[in-house]
Amino acid sequence: MAKEISLKGCIPPIPTPFDSRGRVDHERLAQNLEKWQNAPLIGFAVLGSNGEAVLLKAEEKLKVWETAGKAIDGDHLFIAGTGCESTPETLELSEEAARLGAHAVLIVTPHYYRSKMDHHSLVNHYSHIADRSPVPVILYNMPASTGIDLSAETILELAGHPNIIGLKESSGNVVKMGQVVEGADDNFQVLAGSGSFLLPALSIGARGGVMALASVAPHQLAGIVSGFDQGSLDKAREMQLRLISANAAVTTKFGIPGLKAALDCIGMYGGPVRGPLVDLNEQQREEVRATMIKAGILKN
Repeated sequence: MAKEISLKGCIPPIPTPFDSRGRVDHERLAQNLEKWQNAPLIGFAVLGSNGEAVLLKAEEKLKVWETAGKAIDGDHLFIAGTGCESTPETLELSEEAARLGAHAVLIVTPHYYRSKMDHHSLVNHYSHIADRSPVPVILYNMPASTGIDLSAETILELAGHPNIIGLKESSGNVVKMGQVVEGADDNFQVLAGSGSFLLPALSIGARGGVMALASVAPHQLAGIVSGFDQGSLDKAREMQLRLISANAAVTTKFGIPGLKAALDCIGMYGGPVRGPLVDLNEQQREEVRATMIKAGILKN
């Protein structure tokens, strides 16, 4: 049976810091985690999409998880992004992440052989890993990047597995999220995959979110969750609307380069991205800064 882990609240999929020579900067990683742990966050997804996981070698991933495992305290969740194209490699990385302290693993859909990634293949993939993973599994649906969109049928079948505890849903399909909440057992936890639809997701039963914006606006996103929980819907709605443009700046518009620029703006370390990604130019960085000021994340 899966260990009891609550995913209620806000979790950032943290960026991986690189130094000027393109190497993982472990000191900056530990420093960022120390600062984030003073914010209203329940944990951290380490090497998710925003961690540039697909651009890291396996040995780099292990060292990142080792650093994170030492830096994250006992009051916060450590969730490792272990999804790879092959089932055996995903399982192996999940076992290694657990050894290094991860409480759960976040597994994105395999997608290179997209035409063959049907219901049967995906159920087999996730079930095989969940059967053997020493820590609980969280499904990760990211169709904008993978071209694979987990159906409600597939999610609900996997939700019945005792070691699959939740779903990060990044498609923005709130109707599907509602179908999953309605059809799954109460202990299966659905999470918004973007800060742009956190409040709508909460309204149909999501527990919280794994959101890039949580890296730079944790207080605002936590305010949406607490406002919803306390019945202060006007306050939560106002905050949600204010964050939409800022969320776009660090996701669909500028992506990881925008997120790292935003971290630099708030006095944390964003630093450079790894190729083939390209850092923002000064005009783009100024646009990110202006957007964050307008959203109330950064003071002018």
